[in-house]
Amino acid sequence: MHRLLTMKRLSVLFLATFAVLVGGVFAYQSLVVAPGERCEADGGWWDPERGICGTPISIAEITGRPNGQSRAEASDAKNRELIELEDRLDAARAARDAEVERQREALAGR
Repeated sequence: MHRLLTMKRLSVLFLATFAVLVGGVFAYQSLVVAPGERCEADGGWWDPERGICGTPISIAEITGRPNGQSRAEASDAKNRELIELEDRLDAARAARDAEVERQREALAGR
């Protein structure tokens, strides 16, 4: 009788399957897991869905306010700055109007 699955064929089949599975594990490790670990080791944020290593950005870089300052404090500081600008503009406008009035009186007095 001639058997299809002899012990030699079974051992070759087992070793080939084992080799393919071990290769798959190494490929998965190097292509899927390792980039995420490298990204996180460098201080980045790993997005496994898209495979992107993102760089964390400080809120201070986005808003322009210093670290430790709350939104209310930053808003109050900005409002004070705007009030100072408005006061300077009002003073400049008043000085300009006074100068115009002085020149009109000088021209009318001729």
